[in-house]
Amino acid sequence: MYTSPNFNGKKFVNTVPTVVSRPGTTWNTLWQYLTNKEQKKPAQPLGPFPVPASFPPANPDVLSITWIGHSTLLLEIEGKRFLTDPVWSTHSGPIPFVGPTRFFPPPLTLEQLPPLDGIILSHDHYDHLDRPTIKKLGQQQVPFYCPLGVDQHLVRWGIAPEQITTHDWWDETVLDSNLTLTATPARHFSGRRLFDRDHTLWCSWVIAGSQHRVYFGGDSGLFQGFDTIGEKLGPFDVTMLEIGAYHPNWGDIHMGPVSAIRAHEALKGNIMMPIHWGTFDLALHAWTEPVETLLKVAQEKGITLMLPVPGVPTPLPESNHISYWWQPS
Repeated sequence: MYTSPNFNGKKFVNTVPTVVSRPGTTWNTLWQYLTNKEQKKPAQPLGPFPVPASFPPANPDVLSITWIGHSTLLLEIEGKRFLTDPVWSTHSGPIPFVGPTRFFPPPLTLEQLPPLDGIILSHDHYDHLDRPTIKKLGQQQVPFYCPLGVDQHLVRWGIAPEQITTHDWWDETVLDSNLTLTATPARHFSGRRLFDRDHTLWCSWVIAGSQHRVYFGGDSGLFQGFDTIGEKLGPFDVTMLEIGAYHPNWGDIHMGPVSAIRAHEALKGNIMMPIHWGTFDLALHAWTEPVETLLKVAQEKGITLMLPVPGVPTPLPESNHISYWWQPS
């Protein structure tokens, strides 16, 4: 089916042995869910946030990031704009209106987005690949960049094949003389149904221009691949790495804040922007625990952080930019 070295004839595989959930932990984890007393959702409504009425033309000299929530980012780099893992639905899951609910509405509507030069997808899990959002964005004839197999979902949802470029790990797409997209390895898994585990590939992304170079991590556990990516394609002006929805039983496939900082260092990152937190209840920890731990450890290690207000376009800062948007006003 695929000639990829990452496909074993039946499914895609990680570069190192990886367990999605540690054996023998299912009942223990279920008991933790049933008895958990952490504050897993905000105690009061969040937002609205001071989003812009409109976007000016993209500035070729500015690197700017707008965090929509979770792993959805509007990236402005080298005069182009890209959207990552777009999710605008209120729930994350296979059934509409069922499953984890957003803590706050998307601060920008799809209609408020500026013209896009591409949509970058990391893998096919529901909190990263949202069918209603994809179908609506696809009507704009915007290009999609995705890992192997994810294109099949897009085509089923009405996206024209000519709009889609698929990538194996280390595949590059050169958009023009100034900008290159590279799909890089991640340590994760895929699947949207009971029997399609690992039938599509997962990846991280490097977006590199003549002035700026950024890393979008998607979902990943900690692994040696971060060192390889840093050596081959770093250093990076900013790394966007997942810190939320983690648990010891899922340590191979999700990092959490401490491992994310290790990944940031391995990638040779300058500024770290945490993603995959503060939007959906997907784990057992308190909803603000990942960012609170990140702030503490980053200060101890001298890591510069970027934590903008949701929906607010934010140029790459020279020092810590921490909005504390999640704290009660």
